[in-house]
Amino acid sequence: MPVFEYSALDAKGRKKSGIVDADSPVTARQKLREEGVFPVSVKETARTADGARTGSSAALSGLFSGVKPRFVSIMTRQLATLVGAGMPLVTALEILIPQTAHPRLQRVMAQVKDSIVEGSSLAQALGRHPKVFPPIYINMVRAGEASGALEIVLARLADLFERQENSRLRIKKAMVYPVVMMFLGSAVMVVLMVYIVPSITAIFEQVDRALPTPTRILLAVSSAIRSYWWLMAAAAAAAVAAVGRARGTEKGRLALDEAILKIPVAGGLVLKLAVARFSRTLGSLLANGVPMLSAMEIVKAVVENRVIQAVVSEAAVKIGEGRGLGESLGAAKVFPIVAVQMMGVGEQSGELEAMLEKVADLYQGEAEAAIDSLTTLLEPIMILFMAVVVGFVVISILLPIFEMSQLAG
Repeated sequence: MPVFEYSALDAKGRKKSGIVDADSPVTARQKLREEGVFPVSVKETARTADGARTGSSAALSGLFSGVKPRFVSIMTRQLATLVGAGMPLVTALEILIPQTAHPRLQRVMAQVKDSIVEGSSLAQALGRHPKVFPPIYINMVRAGEASGALEIVLARLADLFERQENSRLRIKKAMVYPVVMMFLGSAVMVVLMVYIVPSITAIFEQVDRALPTPTRILLAVSSAIRSYWWLMAAAAAAAVAAVGRARGTEKGRLALDEAILKIPVAGGLVLKLAVARFSRTLGSLLANGVPMLSAMEIVKAVVENRVIQAVVSEAAVKIGEGRGLGESLGAAKVFPIVAVQMMGVGEQSGELEAMLEKVADLYQGEAEAAIDSLTTLLEPIMILFMAVVVGFVVISILLPIFEMSQLAG
């Protein structure tokens, strides 16, 4: 059923806007009037299964069509609350749609409701929007519908998305200060070398005397930056383009991801985050009745590093042959030994789902502690580096001035 965006006036003359699903614009206007709303304009916005805009704005809307996990998480939490209160699914969606903050998610949920009314299950309806709902979401909802515990599954999904989003935001927040400092420091150095240093050191060229070594180094660096800045910019652009091309191929991305895991400190951090995400996602899938092999295939898509994806794929093959999860993952010697051992203990005790959650908590905590430590160390290191560079510039400028003053005296 088509979805229409509308702007209208309520009974008190206040402006109101939103979406409404109807067979035609006339039906949409009639539906709005029945709700006590007086439509000013009604425009069809969606026809396709993935919620794309129609009309002249299609190309523009495609650039801004993504739905952040935060909005999906909020919607899922609200839907779990309504379904848990005993409300029929269609009624819950009708209440939820106007409350959804994201415009595209609002349109998608309207289409999901229409699909359910037409006879589809919730998982089938969500599956028509793969750009909004990932495979883990759809499979867990399918398992929840099959077991009759949809509200519990939705609550777990909301927890899972919230934890992942909180982790992402924490990492992003931790990296803001170092990135800003690096950017400002680079900008200060460019201004010093391109504008300040040449104007101050111009007087040294008239002195018929050998300049101190620090001053000569400073002048050489300043001259190189001013003369070959375009070459440096081209080299940086070429490096970025090369990395982009490498990430565009499976072989290149595998090589880059392998190199990332070998970087001291940073590689260990990436591995811990990947293990935490793998364990939490797999535990949630298994706890909601998704078969192990299907869950491994879903988790492989969740883990972004190609090296770890390959390990998960190989482990899935071994599990299909009858081996355990811990043994299968440990064979590649990529996953941490502690994580592999904990998974093995969980399998032997019959508490694999709970143990996977503990593994996720353990490595999530270690990753966050490592991020905090790195941030704490980066701040004084960057300040010290900037102090050394600025001090070198100042000394390089002052040394010849001192020598000239001594000669004059």
